[in-house]
Amino acid sequence: MRKVVRRFRALPIRSRLALLVAAAVAFGVAAVSVTCWFIVQGKLYEQVDTQLGSASFRLKEEDITALLAACPKAVPESPDGLQPRNYYLQVVQSDGTACVSANSAGVMKTTAEDKQVATDPALDDPTFHNTTDTDGNNVRVRTLPLMVGFGPAVQPYPDVALMVGVSLKDTEKTLNDLALILLLVSGIGVLGAGAAGLAVARAGLRPVDKLTAAVEHVARTEDLTIRIPVEEDSEDEVARLSRSFNSMTASLANSRELQQQLIADAGHELRTPLTSLRTNIELLTRSEETGRPIPEADRKALLASVKAQMTELAALIGDLQTLSRSDAGTPADRVQVVALQDTVEAALRRARLRGPELTITANVDPWFVRAEPTALERAIVNILDNAVKFSPEGGTIDVALKDGELTVRDHGPGIPADELPHVFDRFWRSPNARALPGSGLGLSIVARTVQQAGGDVALSPAEGGGTVATIRLPGAPTPPPALDMVDATG
Repeated sequence: MRKVVRRFRALPIRSRLALLVAAAVAFGVAAVSVTCWFIVQGKLYEQVDTQLGSASFRLKEEDITALLAACPKAVPESPDGLQPRNYYLQVVQSDGTACVSANSAGVMKTTAEDKQVATDPALDDPTFHNTTDTDGNNVRVRTLPLMVGFGPAVQPYPDVALMVGVSLKDTEKTLNDLALILLLVSGIGVLGAGAAGLAVARAGLRPVDKLTAAVEHVARTEDLTIRIPVEEDSEDEVARLSRSFNSMTASLANSRELQQQLIADAGHELRTPLTSLRTNIELLTRSEETGRPIPEADRKALLASVKAQMTELAALIGDLQTLSRSDAGTPADRVQVVALQDTVEAALRRARLRGPELTITANVDPWFVRAEPTALERAIVNILDNAVKFSPEGGTIDVALKDGELTVRDHGPGIPADELPHVFDRFWRSPNARALPGSGLGLSIVARTVQQAGGDVALSPAEGGGTVATIRLPGAPTPPPALDMVDATG
C-alpha cells in the first residue's frame, strides 16, 4: 500500500487530478449502478410474485388423493386454472417428498420452508422463495397450504403443501442485460471522467505551468524583471500565487538594486580616504627610502591626516555594518521594552561631550517603546550629532519628548527645500556639508531603526531658521506589566 501511495505521489499533479476525478466518478457510478440493479431486481421479483399470486385455484380432494397415490410418479391431471407447461406444479409432503403433476414444467427441489408449510397448515400466508429444478435452473416458488372444499367448508389438506413456481430465466436475462449495460455505461463514464479530469487539470494548471516556467527562468538567468500576467478581477489561488510571485520578484529586484547602489556608493565613499591614505603613506615611505627627512611640522600634519582618514574609514565601516544589520531585520530576541526617556538622556550626555560650547535644553516625559536598545540609542545619537554639527558656535539645541514624539531643533543654516527628499538616502550629503566629517549614512540608519520600531521620522525647516527632526514611536507612558525593562542610562 505504501508503494502505491509513493508511486501516486510521484505522478505529476495533472495525472493525480485526473486519477482522482476518475476514481470519484467510478465510485459514484458504481454506487448508482449497483443501487439501480438491486431496485430493478426487486421490481422484477415483485412482478414474478404477482404472477404467482394471480394463479388461484382449488383442487378436489380426490385429485389430491390421486396425486399422492401416484407419487412419486406424475399423474396426467392438471389443476384447474393453470396453463400446462407454463408453471412448475407439485405437491410436497411434510417429509419433503414431492409429487409432481404431469403438466408441470419440471421438478423443483424442496426446501425447509416448503416442508414447514406442509407441516403447519395453519400458516395462511404464502411463502415466496427461490429454488432450482433438477436441471439447475433457478425457479421462483410460491408455497401455500393446499385447500380442499368450497365455500364455508374449505379446509387445509393435512401434511401437504402446494408448490407453484415460475422460471427465472427471463428475469435473469433481463438482469444480466441490465448489468452489462450498466457496466458499459460505467466504463465509458469513468474513461470520459478521466479524460475530462485531465483536460480540466491541464486548463487549471496552465497558470501554474507559467509560474513554474517563470521561476525556472529566474533560477537560470537571475532575471528578476520577469512578471506573470494576472487578471485584475481574479481572486483565485493561482492568481494570488502569481501576484505573490510578482511582488517577490519586485522586492528581490529592488533589494538587488539597493545592494548594487550600496556597493557603488560605498566604493565611491571609500575611494577618497583610501586615496588620501595612500598619498600620505607614499610620502612617508619615499622620505624613508631617499633619506630626505620631511620637516617635523609637515610630518606631524601627515600623521594627523593619516589618523583622521583611518578614523573616517573606521566610522564608515561601522556605519555600513550597522546599516547592513538594519537591512537584515532585527531579531525578535533583541527587541525589548525600552524606556525612551532614559535612552534620550544617555544620548544627550554623549551630545554634550561632542558639543561642549553648545547649550542643549531637554524636556523629557516618560515613554516606553518596543525596540532594540542599542540601535535606538545609536539613532538618537545620530540625530543629535547632526544638530551639533550644524549648530553655530554658542548656539542652542532644544530637545523635547512628549507623548512618544521626540523633537530635536537646532538653529543652524537649515536644509534647502529641494534637498529634504534626499536626506535619508544612503551616502547622500548636502553640497554645503561635504567638507564636514561624516559618511552620509547617519540619517539612513536613523530611518531604518525607527521604521523597524514601528515609527516614522521626518526633517523639516524650523521657524526662525534651523531644522526640526521629529521621531514618532508607538508606545505608552507607563511600562507594560510583567516585562523586563532596559536601563539605557549607561
